[in-house]
This record gives sequence, structure tokens and C-alpha cells, in this order.
Amino acid sequence: MHLLIACAGSGRRMGAERNKLLLEVAGRPVLAWTLDAALASRSIGWIGIVGQPVDQADIEALVHAARPQRPVVWIQGGDTRQDSVCNGLAALPAMAESVLIHDGARCLVDPALIDRCAAAVQAGEAVIAAAPVTDTIKRVDGAGVIQDTPDRAQLWGAQTPQGFPVQQLRRAHAQARTEGWSVTDDASLFERLGWAVKVMESSPANIKITTPFDLTIAEAVLAGRQA
Repeated sequence: MHLLIACAGSGRRMGAERNKLLLEVAGRPVLAWTLDAALASRSIGWIGIVGQPVDQADIEALVHAARPQRPVVWIQGGDTRQDSVCNGLAALPAMAESVLIHDGARCLVDPALIDRCAAAVQAGEAVIAAAPVTDTIKRVDGAGVIQDTPDRAQLWGAQTPQGFPVQQLRRAHAQARTEGWSVTDDASLFERLGWAVKVMESSPANIKITTPFDLTIAEAVLAGRQA
């Protein structure tokens, strides 16, 4: 199984002046924890880290420190997450048939979840990690007025990893370029094309580090794991 780790973001919403994945949580960079989980997975045989040139030296130093026993390669990212995934797909080894895509900012991912998603993709499915929504969700208009309350029994919070057959995902991205589609996750491309994607239930702990509060949560979770 091949894994692309998306690391080409910034620290804008974090209020940081550098890539948030290089900020420390529990004494180590966020990305170091993500890489640990990927390397602990029994399924992953090849890893591509998709990032920006400004971060390459720091990220490659993290990889070197991890002493991986499988290939971990650097891939230059694009202007958007969508562009970065396209670059990652282009850099996959020629024999790659299945791929998982994971946000580097989800540093609390369980290696067992990676393995479950990998097994589903290797069986021919497209799949995303997701957690059932527990909050009551309100749909609100531009004036801040509630329009309706969707049934939360049908709502899931999308996470990563997300996994797909490589050639099918490449076709989806090619169609997106042709049509000018802009999406925030790869499953959305499959949805637009009417292709089935299943959810793989995950823990709400598999958060994406986006704000300073997320760092506080991650610190607490990692402290509990190490206790």
C-alpha cells in the first residue's frame, strides 16, 4: 500500500509564521507523530511526503531521525491541497494500484485505522475515515439565520486517511481540472462523479491540527497515551 502525506499547508489559521506541522506538540513536531503512526502501520510499504520547498530540509530531517525501514520520498506540493495530491499521484511508483492520502496535521491517527482503510482499498473499495457527528448541526444562511436542522443520524465528520484505486483517482483529478472543480478532499471528486465511497468509522480523537486549541487537545491525548 502506498501512502501520500499532505504537508504543503501553512500556519495561517494557527497564527504561526511557519508550517503548523513543524510546531511542537508533546515535545516533538506535529509531523513526527504523524510519521510515527504511518511507519507503525503494517500495510504501508511506501510513503510520499508532499510539501513546500521552504519546509523540505526540516521535513527531511524528521524523516532521517525516524530511521524508516521503507521508502519515504519527498514530493513538491502545489498551490492548493488538490494540486498537491495531483503531484503526489504523479510521483507514485509505476506499480502502485492503491493509495491512501492522509493529512499530515492528523497526528493522532491510529495505525490500526490506517491498516483498516488499506484493507478496504485493496479489496477494491474507495473509503474515508470518518466519525459520526454528535453535535446538533444547524444550516445557516449568510445573515446568520438558521434554515434547517439536518438529521445527525446521517451526518459524519470526514477525516483521513482516504483511500482509492490509483487509476480511478487519477481520472477523477483529471476530470476536476477539465471542469474547474475545487474540492477540499478527494472523496468529494468521487461524489461528483457518482462513484461510491464508503466510510470507515474512526475515533473523534483523529482530529486535524488547525488552531492553537487543537494543539492543546493533542497534547492531552498524547500525554494519556504515554502514561
